Amino acid sequence: MDVIKISNLVKIYNQGELAVKALNNINMTIVEREFTSIMGASGSGKSTMMNILGCLDRPTSGSYWLEGIDVSKLPDSKLAAIRNKKIGFVFQSFNLLPKLNSLENVELPMVYAGVSGSVRHRKASEALEKVGLSDRVKHRPNELSGGQRQRVAIARSLVNDPSLILADEPTGNLDSQAGDEIMAIFKGLNDDGVTIVVVTHEPDIARQTKRIVSFRDGVIITDNLVYKPETEAGGVGA
Repeated sequence: MDVIKISNLVKIYNQGELAVKALNNINMTIVEREFTSIMGASGSGKSTMMNILGCLDRPTSGSYWLEGIDVSKLPDSKLAAIRNKKIGFVFQSFNLLPKLNSLENVELPMVYAGVSGSVRHRKASEALEKVGLSDRVKHRPNELSGGQRQRVAIARSLVNDPSLILADEPTGNLDSQAGDEIMAIFKGLNDDGVTIVVVTHEPDIARQTKRIVSFRDGVIITDNLVYKPETEAGGVGA
């Protein structure tokens, strides 16, 4: 099943009299259970692609289908519901609320979804256990290491059983050991059937995913399968 289907997608930003084409006729499909990284230098279009995949921005033209729904044409009110129900977000800066403990931070997406308190507590506890933080449920973000904060963010991304997890530079604020631990969690989730897209500029991180899509100047320049994380990526055509 296609989780993501992008067809002839274009994104243009108007900067005064100048029109900047951030994405130029992008076509891409991501199926269920894939673990994909999107790579590119600053200005390559990868962040714009991330924002569109996360329903945080709209394409200028073309279409974006998420689990069979053309989200590129949905009104803002319905997009908000799609973001909450179908997409789990993990950000470089963690985006945790400092006054809430780990359990309360993980419960937040379910609060917005109208889930009952008892179910929120159970699902948040299970998600924290899944990322190895069952002993940190009452800790606030300032009492956690960077790697632990990112684990809380991953747990939060899971609780609404999303179709897709989008991780934007998830290891960018972490040392290499903590970064590898976060990627190991993503690998385990993917082995359990979760579809994951990671945006990164780090080749070592990208090589730990199963597919690398590279952007330059708003276009896809390579789209390669990674056969083994410890070896060079093998090409399957751009």
